[in-house]
Amino acid sequence: MRLIVQKFGGSSVANTERIFNVARIITDTYKTGNSVIAVVSAQGDTTDDLIEKAKEVNPNASKREMDALLSTGEQISAALLAMAIQSMGYPVISLNGHQCGFHTDSNYSKARIKRIDTERLEKELDSKRIVIVTGFQGMNRFDDITTLGRGGSDTSAVAIAAAMKADLCQIYTDVDGVYTADPRLVPSAQKLDEISFDEMLELASCGAQVLHNRSVEMAKKYNVKLEVCSSLERVPGTKVKEVTKMEKLLIKGVAKDDDVVRIAVIGLPDKPGIAFKIFSLLAAKKINVDIILQSIGRDGTKDISFTVPTDSCDTALELLKAEQNLLRAHSIEVDTDVTKVSIVGAGMQSNPGVAAKMFEALYEANINIQMISTSEIKISVLISKDLGVKAMNALSEAFIK
Repeated sequence: MRLIVQKFGGSSVANTERIFNVARIITDTYKTGNSVIAVVSAQGDTTDDLIEKAKEVNPNASKREMDALLSTGEQISAALLAMAIQSMGYPVISLNGHQCGFHTDSNYSKARIKRIDTERLEKELDSKRIVIVTGFQGMNRFDDITTLGRGGSDTSAVAIAAAMKADLCQIYTDVDGVYTADPRLVPSAQKLDEISFDEMLELASCGAQVLHNRSVEMAKKYNVKLEVCSSLERVPGTKVKEVTKMEKLLIKGVAKDDDVVRIAVIGLPDKPGIAFKIFSLLAAKKINVDIILQSIGRDGTKDISFTVPTDSCDTALELLKAEQNLLRAHSIEVDTDVTKVSIVGAGMQSNPGVAAKMFEALYEANINIQMISTSEIKISVLISKDLGVKAMNALSEAFIK
């Protein structure tokens, strides 16, 4: 008997019709002799609605209480889905994060999973029940509810698959797999049959919203067999795996991330230790920094520019302005009108000239590059936000035909 973990996003359980559609997918899997654990997100816009309700009551609510509130969205989905499966005559039980042994640290709103006690899950599966689990949540050492942050349900599903040594983890979404670009923005985007963990991780980190990067990271670490499928159409999805077959595509995908802000610290002393002071300040507050650019020192000064996620901008500015005199910076500038566009593909490791081809495509589209970042399988550029979609289409045309 195989164990299959299936995760369903908010759009997949958005209303009664879709809940029953998901129930049929789960029960069809169960009927063929598989054990099934299904992980669900909150319905549709429930999480956003709860955040708005919280703001009406207390705009400065503690993260602990926000986690207690936001976790209810997944509990609604799980209970309703279990009810639907019950009505179809199948044995089923819904469990929240606490009940199925999700232990996390105490970093409210962005908790990390420490371990999963699988005893309850194993007991329910041994009783031949379908198990519905709330995604996105766990409990800390104080028995408080915690949430895992953006994309947390993907991470929950992969963590369960790893802990339970599942045969397969299927991530069901409203698209039928991983595409070379967002098909809503790039009409010529192609669906991929398979993609490597490393390529998927880079795409997820660069703004592709099919899978969250933490879930891909975990799947790679524990070698979880992963597949991205459509909850709306019964068609083959995209397999995410360690090594993929030789592909004709040099570049596997183009991604856009609007969730970035560029911060520039101007007129710093051109001496050792300045970069360390700036980035240690940000690291202490767990602010992720992505693209970094330092100018060549002239007249005893230099500038350092970097990007951070939009929701970290205010905290980063507060820290830097508090230390501006100590840093001896002339000024601190912020640009929110930027987006990061990236190309990703393992093929670029053995093919020279990829960067030149990328920059040529952007030049021909009359798109100016502000910052550049590279890795072995990725090149990212920072450009004006209003040119993001144009850049994606230009790069797709240049590399993916």
